[in-house]
Amino acid sequence: MTWFSRTYEVTKKAVGFIGPGILISVAYMDPGNYSTSVSAGAMYEYKLLFIIFLSNISAVLLQCLCIKLGTITGLDLAEMCRLHLPESLNLTLYICAELAIIATDLAEVVGTAISLEILFGIPLIFGVLITVLDVLIILIAYEKDGSMKQTRIFETVVSLLVLATCVCFILELFGCDFPPGALGEIFKGYLPTEPKIFKEQNALFLSCGIVGSTVMPHSLYLGSALVQPRLKEYDIKHGYATEDVYNEDNQSEISTGNEEFHATISKFRSISDGSNLTKKFRPSYEAIKYCLNYSYLELIISLFVIAVFVNSSILIVAGNSLFGKPDAEDADLLSIYEMLSHYISPAAGLIFALSMLFAGQSAGIVCTMAGQIVSEGFINWSVKPWIRRIITRVLAIIPVLVFIIILGREGVSRIMNSSQVVLSFILPIVSAPLIWFTCNKKYLTVYDTSELVNEESNEQTALLAPTNYSNVPVTVRKITFENGLPLTIASILTWVVITGLNIYLVVAFANGADI
Repeated sequence: MTWFSRTYEVTKKAVGFIGPGILISVAYMDPGNYSTSVSAGAMYEYKLLFIIFLSNISAVLLQCLCIKLGTITGLDLAEMCRLHLPESLNLTLYICAELAIIATDLAEVVGTAISLEILFGIPLIFGVLITVLDVLIILIAYEKDGSMKQTRIFETVVSLLVLATCVCFILELFGCDFPPGALGEIFKGYLPTEPKIFKEQNALFLSCGIVGSTVMPHSLYLGSALVQPRLKEYDIKHGYATEDVYNEDNQSEISTGNEEFHATISKFRSISDGSNLTKKFRPSYEAIKYCLNYSYLELIISLFVIAVFVNSSILIVAGNSLFGKPDAEDADLLSIYEMLSHYISPAAGLIFALSMLFAGQSAGIVCTMAGQIVSEGFINWSVKPWIRRIITRVLAIIPVLVFIIILGREGVSRIMNSSQVVLSFILPIVSAPLIWFTCNKKYLTVYDTSELVNEESNEQTALLAPTNYSNVPVTVRKITFENGLPLTIASILTWVVITGLNIYLVVAFANGADI
């Protein structure tokens, strides 16, 4: 095979993995990020760009662990918690995850409602109520363990919304009047060249806020689940499994021939536990080899190209147009729109509102998907999925309505700030099990059953061969994917840093700091 042919094949294969990383990147650029990034740009111009970059590195690290967990085990993070953690701890994590979903939904609701008011003159209260409708299509159409075709539809819809958001910020950047030397200052902002800035309390507050609004708890559950449809597709396409194997309501394993032969395989590839998760079939080693590295690559590119670009653009536009301007430090989403319209142009304000609408819609879709993964993974509710998801959205809407009715526009800003603090507090709690699972060999062991070895004759046998192998001792190759020492240290260090920053943020907020 020539270099060109090999490159073409690799590129074609990589293109087939585009999608999950884009959905994950949405969680890192929702309307909750807008206020923190705008405040950072308005107060410190481009100096906090490197916090966005460092936050994204932390997000990439945690999301790679999510990909590893979902790919190797065939279960998402919520399902792993239900399968392996004590019931009381599992319930605690579930409550925290649901609170994170609701807090995230608050930002989507507020961002969408404000954009509707700006673009169409719809009052905030009615805008909030309208946000109930944006999840109905998802409730009807999305199934957690659906087909690859269904998965592709959702990936395409969200990708178009993400593309629209990116186009909006490209237009915003072109609308800015950058002075000579500004490009050098922007690139300098990605380097930690001014540590003295953190002697200022506000800079540290904003850095904590950027981390809290960037590394979102619900994205961890989402990331561990989105990798699975491609594993399923590979196994079915190559004969390692049938559709029945992936159906939780069907106890059957591979059914392509000799039952005793496949019982041997099942011993190595199924999950032996008393819960109904035993019905979920683990991906084959061949599927893992095929998907894992490409899933990593797609995620890393998506987060650095999309999430870093959007969050950086928000800060750069704010730094260029609002830095040093009166009242910019205390700007909420509505006043940000007004200032962009005043200092750049009315078109810039409208584009900002459009970007907020697109970001709110894409983030709302992703948040709803994460909500289903969380509720179905942690506990096996008997309530229908669409009822669960409606309850989650209503729980997010009620506090927004209360704050708007009592406090008016000021209530919108308060509810947004409060939601980011809740997310900051929950993140270390929900990320700890992820690091524990991926550092533990016990949970990340795979048995290569693509070839079974007859211990008596030392002959290799194809997986799906119909020959009778009853009572013949066989061995399989065991492969472990637990984190190596460098990755273990990096993941634990990331957790410690995020935990420290978030504790500081929560304590400062409790002491009356305006975050």
